[in-house]
Amino acid sequence: MRAVTISATGRSGKLSLSTISDPVPAIGEVLVNVAAAGINHADLLQRAGHYPAPAGAPDWPGLEISGEITRVGPGVSGWRAGDRVVALLDGGGYADQVTVRATQLLPAPRSLDLIDAAALPEAMCTAWDNLVTVGGLRAGEWVLLHGGSGGVGTTAIQIAKALGARVAATAGSPERAAQCADLGADLPIDYREQDFVELVREASGGAGADVVLDVVGAAYLVDNVRALARGGRLVVIGLQRGRRGELDLGTLMAKRATVTGTTLRSRPAEEKAAVVAAVREHVWPMVDDGRVRPVVHARLPLAEAQRAHELLESGEVFGKVLLVP
Repeated sequence: MRAVTISATGRSGKLSLSTISDPVPAIGEVLVNVAAAGINHADLLQRAGHYPAPAGAPDWPGLEISGEITRVGPGVSGWRAGDRVVALLDGGGYADQVTVRATQLLPAPRSLDLIDAAALPEAMCTAWDNLVTVGGLRAGEWVLLHGGSGGVGTTAIQIAKALGARVAATAGSPERAAQCADLGADLPIDYREQDFVELVREASGGAGADVVLDVVGAAYLVDNVRALARGGRLVVIGLQRGRRGELDLGTLMAKRATVTGTTLRSRPAEEKAAVVAAVREHVWPMVDDGRVRPVVHARLPLAEAQRAHELLESGEVFGKVLLVP
């Protein structure tokens, strides 16, 4: 089969289309013909040599796919050849075929095109787990979402609104902020020109955000804590602008607030299975009734993976970029 492998790492890391052996499902796994693979910022980090694959995972990128099961491995029940699925992967999605644990599968929503469904699993698992399981977001609360125009951000806006929360979302231009509003954001913010701390405080009647979901990292740490309400929860899921920052513990204590950092890819299989099961129970009904939908910026052929990465790096993407074998 074909797979997109990393032929050079570093700042100018290169992707190449290679021919490799077909995968074989192990105990508890299925084999899936890939309809499309979603591209994530984690893939860019892996290409640069900063985010190696977990032990036992393929060493080429790809954390989410849609497709059709072609073979079921030993010990798998509840799935069969011909089922249309989406999957959360440990890696290897940039390929014609993948093997994946059955516990990390979800049925492809009947209401969606199978290719576009590839934009769902990574973003939905990340958004649900960090907004609700970690962040404890509830109806009526304010949530501040950084990176509102990204794959996780566009999904998180919709999930938060479906839960009955009030949503502030940052984006890098007035046009992109307006697109966040179209998805349901109550307070779209152009972070280049506007002060998100002051705007969130004003919109919340001076209270601040109950939950902040952050992909930026150190550069926003001080302001994120300032933006929190009493009892607020800051959940850091990305480090796009720095790994080390200064935390005002006095402010944190006065607000009785918490700061949590999380990742998804490196978690044990049983934890990923629990996240996928929660998404199937709570988020899949939102997809079925149209409250949450994938936002796809572009579809590109598998052979153009390098160009797809460059597109995501450009900062011009709203939603997800997909690779289609």
